[in-house]
Amino acid sequence: MIRPSMLLALGALAVAAVACAPASETAVQAAPSAPATCAKDQLTLKTPGKLTIGTDKPAYEPWFKDDDPANGKGFESAVAHAVAKQLGFESGEVAWATVKFDTAFAPGAKQFDFDLNQVSVTPDRAKVVDFSKGYYTVKQAVVALDGSKVASATDLAALKDAKIGVQVGTTSLQAVKDVIKPSAEPNVYNEQIDAVNALKNKQVDAVVVDLPTAFYVTAAQVENSKIVGQFGAASGTPEVFGAVFEKGSPLVGCVNEAIDKLTSSGELAKIETEWLGSAAGAPELK
Repeated sequence: MIRPSMLLALGALAVAAVACAPASETAVQAAPSAPATCAKDQLTLKTPGKLTIGTDKPAYEPWFKDDDPANGKGFESAVAHAVAKQLGFESGEVAWATVKFDTAFAPGAKQFDFDLNQVSVTPDRAKVVDFSKGYYTVKQAVVALDGSKVASATDLAALKDAKIGVQVGTTSLQAVKDVIKPSAEPNVYNEQIDAVNALKNKQVDAVVVDLPTAFYVTAAQVENSKIVGQFGAASGTPEVFGAVFEKGSPLVGCVNEAIDKLTSSGELAKIETEWLGSAAGAPELK
């Protein structure tokens, strides 16, 4: 039995390389429009009458809970169930397929109708698979050692005088410059591990990485560290997670329609706050 902390560490490891993309590699793709009807009985599905959703196993926190995507707990499980409901499916009509992370967005036929597994939308991936609209915009996170001078910061202003470490060429570096605007230039490192080691050695007060990576840093890389909080980018093209589809899937437009409804109703924001906010140890910094 793997402890929840270990699940978190391993899960974040799987997404760290994906979510922490250099700023130039991330882009939101235009998605197909919804078909004339998204009635449940008109949907083209892998198994008639069943909505099949893929994800990796183990399914890690905080994206899933208790390694059970079907329970509706955890951010992506909750999103999946909410989308399924919008499409007309009860929980008993949803099947989950085990799909390795990198297999989800590899070329070729898929065993799922769509896959949710913290997959960032990029132009290269969009050449061989289709993506939905973003269901999660990746935010940046501040990680510090417990008891440090910034560990108890509750807003961005408290970070102005902090010595911040960050990896070169990343969305995180741009966010530090545009949003935190520290009084001193951040310490910039060629590799993320160098920034992490600087934090371990107390050469910086904090590091800024994307939120999925922050879960991994605190769970597996730096003992006695914490996520001080998370914040959004000021401008530029945001990095988003999208549902993955087989190329040419007619279901993309209907899932986009469902995401639009969940966004406009505020339900998607509530799901994010519940599973990726303070409860997950990542309060908002403003």
